Amino acid sequence: MHSDLVISQTDRRPMYLQIMEQIRRRVAVGDWRPGQEIPSIRTLAAAVQVSVITVKRAYLELEREGVIVTRQGKGSVVAEAADLRTQLRRDEIDEHLSAAVGLALQLGLTARDLEERLRELVEEQGQRNENER
Repeated sequence: MHSDLVISQTDRRPMYLQIMEQIRRRVAVGDWRPGQEIPSIRTLAAAVQVSVITVKRAYLELEREGVIVTRQGKGSVVAEAADLRTQLRRDEIDEHLSAAVGLALQLGLTARDLEERLRELVEEQGQRNENER
């Protein structure tokens, strides 16, 4: 279950943030479903070779955000909020789009320019996906 969590030593972000991002993504794409047990803090720490404290911090933050629920003595599970996957996907795309908007404004592009470019990129990606099938 946790084999696809990878901590990069070259990533400037703290390791606990890398863990949080990857867990959020697993939930957002449906790999980890509501109510599903997630690795214990110790198990995940050993698997990704970080301290227990690092994983504990990530889990505490994810719990505060409502992504996971920890039950004393029973471990942690993915929260069963009805719109959790949708919200996590929206949050992630909003983060990337906000960065793109900021860059576009710095480059002097208008909202219309950015909208047009986004449509072009969506079409190009769609064509690439069709060609790969």
